[in-house]
Amino acid sequence: MTNEQFKAFSPTIPSDPGIYKFIAPDGVILYVGKAKNLRNRLSSYFGEKKHQLAKTKVMVKHAHHIEFTLVETEYDALLLENSLIKKHLPRYNVMLKDEKSPLIYICIKLERFPRVFLTRKTIRDGSTYFGPYLNKFRVEQITELIRKLFQLRTCTLNLSVENIDKGKFKPCLEYHIKNCAAPCVAYESEESYNKKIEQIKNVLKGNFSAVKTHLRDEMQHFAENLQFEQAQLVKDKLLLFEDYQGKSTVVNPNIKDVDVFSIAEDEKEAYVNYLKVVNGAVIITYTLTLTKNLDEDRETLLLFAIENLRERFNSITAELILPIPLIIPNGENLIITVPKIGDKKKLLDLSEKNVQYHLMQRKRQAANQTGRQTSAERILRTLQTDLQMEAVPLHIECFDNSNIQGTNPVSSCVVFRNAKPSKKDYRHYNVKTVEGPNDFASMEEVVFRRYKRLLAEGESLPQLIIIDGGKGQLSAAMKSLRILGIDQQVTVVGIAKRLEEIFFPEDPVPLYINKKSESLKLMQQARNEAHRFAITFHRNQRSKDFIKTELTEIPGIGTKTAEKLLQHFGSIARVRETDPAELETLIGKVAAKKVRGYFEGEK
Repeated sequence: MTNEQFKAFSPTIPSDPGIYKFIAPDGVILYVGKAKNLRNRLSSYFGEKKHQLAKTKVMVKHAHHIEFTLVETEYDALLLENSLIKKHLPRYNVMLKDEKSPLIYICIKLERFPRVFLTRKTIRDGSTYFGPYLNKFRVEQITELIRKLFQLRTCTLNLSVENIDKGKFKPCLEYHIKNCAAPCVAYESEESYNKKIEQIKNVLKGNFSAVKTHLRDEMQHFAENLQFEQAQLVKDKLLLFEDYQGKSTVVNPNIKDVDVFSIAEDEKEAYVNYLKVVNGAVIITYTLTLTKNLDEDRETLLLFAIENLRERFNSITAELILPIPLIIPNGENLIITVPKIGDKKKLLDLSEKNVQYHLMQRKRQAANQTGRQTSAERILRTLQTDLQMEAVPLHIECFDNSNIQGTNPVSSCVVFRNAKPSKKDYRHYNVKTVEGPNDFASMEEVVFRRYKRLLAEGESLPQLIIIDGGKGQLSAAMKSLRILGIDQQVTVVGIAKRLEEIFFPEDPVPLYINKKSESLKLMQQARNEAHRFAITFHRNQRSKDFIKTELTEIPGIGTKTAEKLLQHFGSIARVRETDPAELETLIGKVAAKKVRGYFEGEK
């Protein structure tokens, strides 16, 4: 991505916290980053880049575009960045060398007299998890506060009714230092212990008023019974109580697997934002653009987008969070949730925030591009006008042949998309059905092979096909296109090198385009690229055939042995005349025997 492209894109970037993704031309995510201010952070990648690492410069250069997702806080951006890196494993992100998660949870274990402890893993065993937290020191403060507020066991003993009744346990040190009320020896009832667990849940959920009320009632109870020391202890606990809970929208262990959708629209288009949540973490964020053809309502558009996105991302989630109630066809087993409050409503709000900003961003881009045209668009529209084409040639393919005195005939096909080479789509061909130097027959064969395969695979055809050569090569190409029945679906021209003449099928008069025209330069670039690609492939084929000397015809002598012999002796004649001992030293006794046997058989 160039500085000029970013300058055109930057006015649409918000100053909110969020994550950003550098995307390659093939859609692969190159890098995921987080930012407190997206605009400032992304701007640091462009302009003056002397401070940047070489790796960062390469990543920016290879990026085709940037996508971003808005969140509420910088903390949420950090969590979303972490989950997306784990999901997509971007090439330029630093990867953890082990599976240790940076996220920490507080777990209330599902067991009799539940323990409360820190963990980095969430297990679906019915236990309750709170978090996640990233700052281990802060989490330890939280657990220490809980220990001061409530006396809980820390042991892993099996406190079943039978074990306690049989007296299998004894009070430990934790009981004697007042950190535990010893439920293991029935000094504390299960009912009393569970009441403390409920208050701990209130604390971790942020229901502070209920906890304060509980502590005040307990303090009042001790004071009325003249138990002033216990009342003072409860008062100290009340003073220790403070707000410490950091809730997250993008990572929430209370929400398992859900799909979240929201929609925004204008007169011409509708946008549907999709959040995929797995194990409480957002792992996919995507916004789909729909073009309105008729007067579709929101329900129809949203329903279409849901089916499309769930199929695209292979989602089998049983619960959908939507802004409006919908009836999903064949969705008898789906749970449709339209939340009004709570954690699921926060997820829906996050999705709606992103889709609304996407709508605003598209409007800004449209406003910025009014009357403005990129260089690629200008060149392609000029080419469309020069060649009198019905469609803009966004997809161009060019063919060229290469051979020397009829040996190793090959052809190449290069592809241009949006006026730029698409090298991953380049193809080269060994001519199979033609013997000798016959450019016309070679062109006929490779054009037929190319488009027969595209049709068989259901791929789109180019708007423009350029044939390197004059009328003969052009006529040969058209013969194949007519056989395939696509001669009327594409524009085909031939370009002759000497005077840069442009030939059309069945038109004896060539077209001359101004030599300084950008459209002619694009066609020349495609022609030159096809020629370069064909020549390179032809040289490689000749190099392979050069190795296929008389030596490789000897049974048991391979290419590497033949190369070694030719590099050492310089010619087959010298190999034939050399001393057997020298051969054995170079290639071994067995191979030397085969070579000597072959040449002696010739004599």
